[in-house]
Amino acid sequence: MRKLVIIPTYNERENIAAMIERVLSSDEGFELLVIDDGSPDGTAAIVRERQPQFPDRLHLIERSGKLGLGTAYLTGFEWGLARGYDAMCEMDCDFSHDPNDLPRLFAAVEAGADVAVGSRYACGVNVVNWPMSRLLISYFGSRYVRFVTGLPVRDTTAGFVCYARRALERIDFGRIGMKGYGFQIEMKYTAWRLGMRIEEVPIVFTERREGSSKMSGGIFREALFGVLGLRLRRIRGREARA
Repeated sequence: MRKLVIIPTYNERENIAAMIERVLSSDEGFELLVIDDGSPDGTAAIVRERQPQFPDRLHLIERSGKLGLGTAYLTGFEWGLARGYDAMCEMDCDFSHDPNDLPRLFAAVEAGADVAVGSRYACGVNVVNWPMSRLLISYFGSRYVRFVTGLPVRDTTAGFVCYARRALERIDFGRIGMKGYGFQIEMKYTAWRLGMRIEEVPIVFTERREGSSKMSGGIFREALFGVLGLRLRRIRGREARA
């Protein structure tokens, strides 16, 4: 099984070198694709410096400017599909997602899941170092998504997600409209509506120690109102079904 880890970056020079080392030093044979949105702090340059250390396993796509989390992942999926990877995993660069959990996500896909979600809420609440306000917004945000859409996933906004190739091949990327963190909801929702098997793999999420969060009010509003759009799309029967 060819396994690709996709990490979008913007100003992650404090984390990127350590993350490359952690992902590619694994015995699992992962490959890593970094998609950098023109980081002015030199994140992409650090990746290029490390590429000779990991020939044929460390890849880089550089984009001009901040084009959105969702478009970065879609770019990565298209890149991976064109090169024959069997499974692809989304992951943050700030170590809020533990690289040690990657084998469990890929194993869930290898065992038959179409989508494996690294879930903070599959077994209670497993979040470290978040202020209570942010934890409540995240937890009840996921409950809101489940209530509005019916999506049977406890961690609907999770960004640590592994997709089987067969799952990505069935999703029409041109119909994925949300570009920020709402993208994570829309991808899971689309997979579920297409009848795919989604499995939640419990993880512990730890708030970043280095760098700054990319969360903003605009991203939150997109997710909030975008979920209502998903519901309306379902009611109007405008979803693409397999």
